[in-house]
Amino acid sequence: MAVTTFAAIDVGSYEVSMKIFELTKKAGLRELNDIRYRLELGKGAYSSGRLERGMVDALCEILLDFKRVMLEFGVGEYRVCATSAFRELENPIIVVEQIYQRTGVYVEILSNAEQHFLGYKSIAAIESGFKKMIQKGTAILDVGGGSLQVSLFDKDALVTTQSLKIGSLRIRERLKELEKTNTHYDQLVEEFIRNDLMGFQRLHLKDRDIKNVILMGDFLTDTIFQEEMSDKIVTKAEFMSRYENTVYKTDQVLAEEMGVGAEYANLIVPTMVICKNFIDIFNAESLWVPGVSLLDGIAFDFGEKKKFIKSLHNFENDILVTARNIAKRYSSGKSHIQGTTNLALTIFDSTKKIHGMGMRERLLLQIAVQLHDCGKYISMGDVAECSYRIIMATEIIGLSTEERQIIASAVRYNTTEFVYFDKIEGETGVDRRRYLLIAKLTAILRLANAMDRSHYQKVKGLKAVLKERELQLVIDSSEDISLELGLLKDKVEFFEEVFGIRLVLRRKRRM
Repeated sequence: MAVTTFAAIDVGSYEVSMKIFELTKKAGLRELNDIRYRLELGKGAYSSGRLERGMVDALCEILLDFKRVMLEFGVGEYRVCATSAFRELENPIIVVEQIYQRTGVYVEILSNAEQHFLGYKSIAAIESGFKKMIQKGTAILDVGGGSLQVSLFDKDALVTTQSLKIGSLRIRERLKELEKTNTHYDQLVEEFIRNDLMGFQRLHLKDRDIKNVILMGDFLTDTIFQEEMSDKIVTKAEFMSRYENTVYKTDQVLAEEMGVGAEYANLIVPTMVICKNFIDIFNAESLWVPGVSLLDGIAFDFGEKKKFIKSLHNFENDILVTARNIAKRYSSGKSHIQGTTNLALTIFDSTKKIHGMGMRERLLLQIAVQLHDCGKYISMGDVAECSYRIIMATEIIGLSTEERQIIASAVRYNTTEFVYFDKIEGETGVDRRRYLLIAKLTAILRLANAMDRSHYQKVKGLKAVLKERELQLVIDSSEDISLELGLLKDKVEFFEEVFGIRLVLRRKRRM
């Protein structure tokens, strides 16, 4: 039986942690070791955008210690991920390079959407509980040191996911001076987060019936909910009892009662206040505290990619549903999007031999189709640029910032002149690999979009046949498609330029 040992490392806002896992196809994931070091990287990052030299030195020492432990356990592969503290640095590339030169460890900075998607995967890994719970309206609350992520599910579908900059450490740092003169710290935190809370409620909770809340992360199970819970389910009444028994105590008392350091104890009250206020606006019936963290999600993601684990939950569909809801928010035409998606995927699937793209790129193409018209919400005269700006400013769970830029660029060049590498590299920093991918996705998107120029879905079917260096597209339509065929000429030329093949269009014969 093949066994792989894998280490997941999280360079977080208030601690650096590592879990070592054993993976087999029969048993899946099994945790072997869990090590944590307290290191408040978020303090400097959130206040000044920089890490003090001592912080970098301490981080390097921790990573070197982790390498020694990995050697003892015979770890074959590992992944090191940094989150919001590194995202908010002014010089993250320089710090990452320094760490690599001193430790040989490369730190990957996750986008907010990537971070919380991995965290969400750690919950989904608990198949039975997760699958059952999200059949009803469910919210996932992931309270980190720098930010809070709220994800809403309805009938097994991810409806929306939003990030708010109200993490426990960030709140603690912002309010530390006011706390000294205020006897009701919990009320101070409530007032501080109220505007974000009301904004989220107004925009995302219309007609939403949230029955369950999943409290993400292992911070709560390490502090408030330390005792063993068979199903890890807590009623709202039980949570409120814990809340009342916690928020009025000093950090010193909490540290002694829970057996944690004072530096951890001072994050308990802001975390509890955040959770309590969201639970109130959801009016949820039950809370699930699975006690999983980003580390579990990193390991689950590795296991999935290496085919040690097969999840019953369709994560790709969650990304697509999120994109679909973004398109809906900006009033994009549903029928046009569906028709264009079918055409684009037919072209993509029939030309695999010449474009060399895989399933991930196919997903990016689908999202580009979903969002290619979103800019009309802002300006009918500058759709391409407005669409680009919307996509770049909107986090899509599961996508990296790089992937979002690829999608946004394909959407921009769908209707504007394509910019070649020398110029696009200077403007956006896109490398050669991403540039080629943008060109390929743009060529397919242009062709598919032009075939439904009238938005009447006149093309009922498309058959694509690749013969050597010629692609024949046989269009099935009983209607007048003069407009569509007339506007395809420049799209065909660009497609032929990108893929180096001849494109032949013809209509299907009808009896």
